[in-house]
Amino acid sequence: MTEKKARDLFASRLGILAATLGSAVGLGNIWKFPALTGQNGGASFLLVYLLSTLVAGLPLMIAEMTIGRSTRTNAFRAFTKLTERRCWWLVGGMGIVAAVIILAFYSDVAGWVFAYIPKALSGAIATQDPKTAQTIFTALLDDPLQSLGWQWLVLGITAAIIMRGASAGIEKATRILIPLLFLLLVVVCIRSLTLPNAVEGLRFLFMPDFGRIDSSVILMALGLSFFKMSIGFGCMITYGSYFQSDTNIPVLAIRVMLCDLLVSILAGIAVFPAVFSFGFEPTEGTSLLFLTIPAVFASMPGGVLFTVLFFVLSAVASIGAMLSLMEVPVSWAVDTFRLQRQKATLLVLVGVICLGIPAALGTNVLGKISLFGLSLFDMYDFLSSNLLLPIGGLLLSLFVGYVWDRKSFEIALSNGGTLHNGMVIRLLIRCCQTVTPVLILLILLHGLHIL
Repeated sequence: MTEKKARDLFASRLGILAATLGSAVGLGNIWKFPALTGQNGGASFLLVYLLSTLVAGLPLMIAEMTIGRSTRTNAFRAFTKLTERRCWWLVGGMGIVAAVIILAFYSDVAGWVFAYIPKALSGAIATQDPKTAQTIFTALLDDPLQSLGWQWLVLGITAAIIMRGASAGIEKATRILIPLLFLLLVVVCIRSLTLPNAVEGLRFLFMPDFGRIDSSVILMALGLSFFKMSIGFGCMITYGSYFQSDTNIPVLAIRVMLCDLLVSILAGIAVFPAVFSFGFEPTEGTSLLFLTIPAVFASMPGGVLFTVLFFVLSAVASIGAMLSLMEVPVSWAVDTFRLQRQKATLLVLVGVICLGIPAALGTNVLGKISLFGLSLFDMYDFLSSNLLLPIGGLLLSLFVGYVWDRKSFEIALSNGGTLHNGMVIRLLIRCCQTVTPVLILLILLHGLHIL
C-alpha cells in the first residue's frame, strides 16, 4: 500500500507551506497581534515577540511537525505510538480539548469579520470618526442573532472544506487564499503609508523604547508566540501527519515563522499609521481591526471596494486557521472511531456550535455572567491561551527533551539520515531540555497571575 493510500497527504511542497502557514497566520496576525502590540508598547513588544518565537515557538513547531509525520496519526494517538509510558496521551488529549475551546470563541471573532463584509458593501462602516466606528462595532456585539448567525456560518464553511480532506480540501483552499491575503495586505499597507500622520505609526511600530520592556511585556510576547504559531493544541501534529516523507521540517518551520512574522509586520503597518492619523488609541485592544481599517479606506477612491476586499481576505485568513483547529478533533474522531470523514466532521461541528453559543452570547444576553471576574468569551480565551496551551507546550518540550528515544527522533528529523542537520537536532533537543520549558513555565505562571 502506498503512502498516499494509507493517509491523505498534502500533495506538494507549496501546498504544505500554504496549509501550515494558513494555520499559523489566521486572525492572530491581523486581529490579535496589532491589539497586543498596541497595548504593550509597539516596537518593544515586536522585538520581544521575535525573540520569543525563536526560542520557544520555533523549536516546538518543529517538534510537533516531526511527531505528526513520524506517527501518521492524530494528536491523541501520536504520543502512545512513540512511548510505552501511557500517561503522555494527556498531552495530545489536552491539545484536542484546547483546539475545540479555541474554535468555540475564535469562530465568534471570525463571525465579526464576516459580518463586516456586507457592512462594507453598503458603506455603513465608511467613517473616520472613532466614536461612530465604535458605535457600529458595539451594535454588532450587542445583537445575539447576528453573533450566533455569523458564527454558525463561519463554522459551516470550515466544515464544508474539512469534509473534502487534506489535499482536496485544506490544501486546495489555502493555496488560493494565502497568496491573496498577502497581496491585499500589501495594498492596504501602501494606502496606510500615504496617510497624514503615518510616520508616527511607523515610529510606534519600529522604534523600540527599551524602557517599556518589563516582565509583563516579555511574558505576553511569549504567550502570543504560542497562540500565533499554533503550538500546543495539536494543529501541527495533525498537519505533520499529512506531510510527505521527504519534507525538510526545520526549513519548512523557518519559512512558516518568517512568513508569519512578515504578515504580522504588514498588519502592523496597515493598522498603526491609521491609528495615529485618525485619532484612535493604539491600546484599543481587540476592536482595533474593526475601527481602523474602515478609516484607512474611507477617504480614498474606490474605498468601499477595498474595504470589502480587506474584510473578505481577513475572513479568508480566519478560515485558514479554523481549518487547522477543526481538523484536530476531526482527525481524532476518524482515527479513533473509524468514522467516515463527513460524519466525523458533522459531529465535531455540532459539538463546537453547542460549545460556542456561550462565547457568542457572552457579549450580549449573557454579558452579565462572569466566572472568576471574566466574561464567558474571555474565560474561553483564558482556559486555552493561559492554561491548556502552556501546559501542553511544557509537557511537549519535556517529552522531546527527555522521553522520546533520541535515536528515533534523529532519524525522524533527518528524514532517515538523508538530511545532514545534526547540529539543528542537537540544538533543538538542548532547547527542549532547558530554555524552552523554563520560558513556558514562566508563561503559565504569568497567565495564572502567580508571577
